[in-house]
Amino acid sequence: MNITQCTRYRVWDLPVRLFHWINFLSIFSLIAVALIMMYKQELGITGTDAKIGLKALHVTIGYVFVVNLIIRLAWGFFASRYGRWGRILPGPGFMRSLRGYMTSVRNREPQQFLGHNPLGRLAVTAMLLLMLTLTVTGLIRAATDLYYPPFGTLAAHYVAEAGIDPTAIKPYDSVGTDPKRMAELKAFKGPFGQVHKYAAYTLMVIVLIHIIFVVRADATEGGGIISAMFTGNKVTDKTPVDM
Repeated sequence: MNITQCTRYRVWDLPVRLFHWINFLSIFSLIAVALIMMYKQELGITGTDAKIGLKALHVTIGYVFVVNLIIRLAWGFFASRYGRWGRILPGPGFMRSLRGYMTSVRNREPQQFLGHNPLGRLAVTAMLLLMLTLTVTGLIRAATDLYYPPFGTLAAHYVAEAGIDPTAIKPYDSVGTDPKRMAELKAFKGPFGQVHKYAAYTLMVIVLIHIIFVVRADATEGGGIISAMFTGNKVTDKTPVDM
């Protein structure tokens, strides 16, 4: 590539880049803590206090993840051109764009994009849906496991025995709780835990595939996709199709 023929474009604004890396670190940390929780016995971590501590850490990181996601969802309506939802989520003409891109890849003359290419847009959409699923199910499990906000007060009030202060209810402790309602709460939260777990597994797979394709695209198509998430700039020797 003749660098003198390349053009530099400003693509990602600072809030978009901050979201990306906070999101990456949050997800990585959540997975790490979740793995420790899953294999705590093998790691020699025992006792209710340790179990609560690990869950509390997982939930605390989860709050960072959720707040970061909410800010990004809102910023998607105000961001610079390529950070807006209209340029990310599939919309009118998307299938035509996808077919054109796949044809260019098969012909070994891949189109260059300033924003996400069509496959990237599909990946981002899938990850976004999974992150929203993890947000909802995670907040429900935080409430029903630890009685944490924003729904924890409701859960504690529901399981507390008559005359018992709901704030006195402790996680994984049946003292002061109504046995029937505790059983109902357990049955209620179970499916949310399963959805949360398998959504996390699916997200891990998609993130891995996304990283592989980004590295491949950066190596074969150019544009500085990876560096752009640090600098905000892309450099290309072709005319981007999404200008």
